Amino acid sequence: MADHQIEDPKIAFAYLRPSCVLLTKEPTSANVEALSGHLRSVSDGALQQLQDYVLFPLRFVLKTPGSRREGLIQAVMEAMTYVLENTCVRSWDSLRDLFSELCLCLCSPKDPGKPATTSEELKLAVLRCLDTLLHSAYGDIVFKLYEPSMLPGLGAAVSLLLALAEHEKARGVQLASLKCLLSLFLQCDCKEEHIEPGQNERFLLGRALATFLPGISRALSQVISGDIRQGHAVTMKAMRVWYKAVGLVMADEQLQKTDTNGAAGDLGRVEELIVKRTPSWRKTTSQRLAMVLQKIISCTSAHPHWRIRLELVNLSHLLLSQCSQSVGECVGPLLEALVGAINDDEPEVKSRCNAALNEMAQKGQTSGEQDFTDVLSENLHSLASSLPRLMRTSDDQRKLFVLNVFLGYLKILGPKVDAILRSAVHLERISKALMQVMELDVTDVKIIEERTLKSLTDLGPDVHQVPSQRKYFLYFTDERIFSTLGKICRMLGYYGNLYLLVDRFMELYRESSVYRKQAALVLNEVIVGAAGIGVELENSRIDWSGINQSRTNQEDLKSSVVSIIEEYISLSNWLLPTVSEALEGKLKTIVPNNPEQNCLQLLPASKTSSFHQLNSNIWQICIQLEGIGGFALALGTDFRLLLMTSLYPVLEKAGDESLLVSQAAFNAMCDLCKACDYSSPKELVIKNSDYLLNDISLNLARPSIHPHAPRVLAVMFTHSDASLLPLVADVVQDVLTALDLSYDQRAPQFCSVLHLLMKALVRWFPATMGHQKLSSKDTQNKECVNLRQFLLDYKKQKELAEGIGVDEEDPNELDVPPPASASDEDVEGPAEKKELPLHIQIAKDVMERCIHLLSDSNLRIRLKVLDILELCVYVLCEQEDELLPMVHRCWPALLQRLSSDDPLAVPRAFKVLCVLGESCGDFLKKRVSKEVLPRLTSSLMKQAEISARSGPVYTQTLAYKLQLAVLQGLGPLCVKLDLMEADLDRISDACLPYLSCRQPIKLQEACLSVFRSLMELDADMCWFTLNELFCPVTYEPPHPQLRPVTLSGSDKPRNEFTDNVLKLLQEFDSPKADRRDSSGLDDK
Repeated sequence: MADHQIEDPKIAFAYLRPSCVLLTKEPTSANVEALSGHLRSVSDGALQQLQDYVLFPLRFVLKTPGSRREGLIQAVMEAMTYVLENTCVRSWDSLRDLFSELCLCLCSPKDPGKPATTSEELKLAVLRCLDTLLHSAYGDIVFKLYEPSMLPGLGAAVSLLLALAEHEKARGVQLASLKCLLSLFLQCDCKEEHIEPGQNERFLLGRALATFLPGISRALSQVISGDIRQGHAVTMKAMRVWYKAVGLVMADEQLQKTDTNGAAGDLGRVEELIVKRTPSWRKTTSQRLAMVLQKIISCTSAHPHWRIRLELVNLSHLLLSQCSQSVGECVGPLLEALVGAINDDEPEVKSRCNAALNEMAQKGQTSGEQDFTDVLSENLHSLASSLPRLMRTSDDQRKLFVLNVFLGYLKILGPKVDAILRSAVHLERISKALMQVMELDVTDVKIIEERTLKSLTDLGPDVHQVPSQRKYFLYFTDERIFSTLGKICRMLGYYGNLYLLVDRFMELYRESSVYRKQAALVLNEVIVGAAGIGVELENSRIDWSGINQSRTNQEDLKSSVVSIIEEYISLSNWLLPTVSEALEGKLKTIVPNNPEQNCLQLLPASKTSSFHQLNSNIWQICIQLEGIGGFALALGTDFRLLLMTSLYPVLEKAGDESLLVSQAAFNAMCDLCKACDYSSPKELVIKNSDYLLNDISLNLARPSIHPHAPRVLAVMFTHSDASLLPLVADVVQDVLTALDLSYDQRAPQFCSVLHLLMKALVRWFPATMGHQKLSSKDTQNKECVNLRQFLLDYKKQKELAEGIGVDEEDPNELDVPPPASASDEDVEGPAEKKELPLHIQIAKDVMERCIHLLSDSNLRIRLKVLDILELCVYVLCEQEDELLPMVHRCWPALLQRLSSDDPLAVPRAFKVLCVLGESCGDFLKKRVSKEVLPRLTSSLMKQAEISARSGPVYTQTLAYKLQLAVLQGLGPLCVKLDLMEADLDRISDACLPYLSCRQPIKLQEACLSVFRSLMELDADMCWFTLNELFCPVTYEPPHPQLRPVTLSGSDKPRNEFTDNVLKLLQEFDSPKADRRDSSGLDDK
């Protein structure tokens, strides 16, 4: 643009005239560009006066017959756009002619009803010019476009623009054509100034657009429902054009008038195009628009782009506020769309929706109309009726929208929900809809497979809540859908009558097992909602009565909770089977690969519950446990009074074999702690242990009615400390007595309890293992040794080892003079045996039962008993006088487990032997040497040949695991028992084959650990043994008169043992080993 524009019209005319004349004579792109350049040197005022003169050559080019190059037409459009942007069109004739000429540029010459097949750039240029023309129309001349006489031309323009929006692939052309439509309908939303039509002009515009409304609705609905790849801007603009057009045509203020044809003159056939908006036309059009609206809402309500959802809110708001009476059939869908956005994730959409709903509600109140509430109620009833069908047939996005609509209705209605629910029809529809929608999928076999493999003790007494298992439903998979259903139920509880809701859903709970889980889910959320927990009270809620709080008082809430809990924990609803009977009682005939893992077997349906029924039971119990936890949070500290009835059942399920049930119970315990102000589950158990133990004691005597009482005791051991022991001692004796009376039927259950008891004792009373060994070494280091006492102790140990005097009192004890430290004690009369500490006595009693159960025919019980036995040793290790007789008594059964038991039991038994060796020391030395080592070493030597030539799969076998367990424990066992030379030779010979590089890696590593332990006991023997196998160094005599030392390994070439032998021999080169070796040679 020139620095100084021409202000004088005469000078400007002289300046522009040559360019205009030249363009008229030679219509070329260069001449058009030259004229465009000159136009930029003329001011807007001068250009306004020369508008027609300047536009003439440009329009002349458009009218020139023959083929027209696209580049030339595009340049003309750009020049005309510049002129129209900077001037106003004040003449109706100019506006009409330019409008017609621009439309002709868009249409095809051969078929004027269709767009021309020109380039995207040219179409954009023409559309921009047309939009600029509509914006440049001055005064009210633009309204003449909507007079009846202009209907054919206007219809052609609308048809062309709709065709471009619908069929054009270029996004820019689509957006430009839709913008032209907005400008043509005087609804443009750009930043430029626009002419605001008055009431009469709006009536004229609405009447004109009524003629084209079917075509507008059809074409734009196709655009709105088109491919998502067209972009959100196109969809949003098409929605805006549609609802602006409908808002003009169907506006209530217009349709209240009587349409009369006020046009002067004879219109001829044009009069047939005029639509008279009579009541019958309005009703028919409303019905058709409802169909189009349903299509639009279905495509946009769950659109991933938030601006589309925002535009849907604007659409609903405009039509409801301007056309609610005219489009009566559309009010329901429009309200549904608006309500559905009240829970939108995008804050801007939610805010706009809240404002629209508030405005609608306020409008209904000020006008004294009740239709808004009635429509909401009817929509809620209709939606509840169709909810099951929609949840079965729609995708997850649509389902989420429908549920958000449901939730929105409840939020808007607020306290009015109570009145709606008092209608039996509404309550029936809503309750049955929730039952069908929330049906769980119980076909997943993994629910049963998830077993409590990890002991609850391993979780620790103060562990926090564990994540709850995800629920799977038949009709949806999206977690957001379940979350929305929970909000719906909580909203019902918040605004509805609690007694009415509880009675209804309890009725469904009892009515059929099909509804039981869903009814429990709903009841759980209703109670939580009635307490005001998790209820979204936003500004979106229309407060009809000024009530902001739930009307449910604490007493009503407590009464409802008591009735629900009583139903939940009744025997028929609580003691449901969660594991197949085959898994509990018939495992002794099955040997699984992993004893920690229960194998499922498909047994006849007549003998065992179906998997689906077991899954259903598991989920029902989990849901009921979640409910108890939620009820506690709802009542707060008032729930303390209900602990007497609810805590015992929760602990009972915390010990369930099903992982899902035990986790749900533990989470319920954590909720009870929060609600009742307990710092941890441990404090919860200890503070309420009195009546818990009373119930356990009573229920142990009624195993047929209460078979799971031992579980409660086991959970108490897990979540408590040593302060519980005095209280629980009598109950433990009851358990042991019950075990004695019914070990053949209930041994697995009692063994689990005893296992957790012993784990708790180990945790509560930690002992130091190996103290006997250390004390004997300390005694050897003393300068003064009491020889007589030493010999007496030796004799006693020898007799105990040989089984003499174990079951009877040692009479020699009375003759043994007391040690010096006890010289002041009263030795008159027989010595009374000291009373044992309580935990020692319990451990001794438990170990007594283990001795008998070690030979049980059930493998599962034998494995559990071995674990218990190991824990008993840990507890008794500091009480040697009690431990050694018990070890002597259990030795035969333990030896049987070590020698001729199942491959699963042998590693466990060997582990127990290692623990005994650490605790008992010399007491087991002779027994192990004579009865255990020969069998173990023989087995190791046999299996060495197999493992040396096996493949990678061998590491998964039981034989490999047994070899590994023995090799890993053999070294420490030798050290603890301080075995002699013959035993060490036997062990060394058995382990040598495992130094081969052909053995599995872990077996080689375990074998190396055995030899390192042997080095501690007899380094010389190890050194000679290894050098006999492979000797890397030739030893030369230090003097010629000395004979050379020749080791058999010196002549052997490098072999499969070389690498591991060298590793061990290198460890002899350390300074400590050198000193030990040299001292050994000096002794010799």
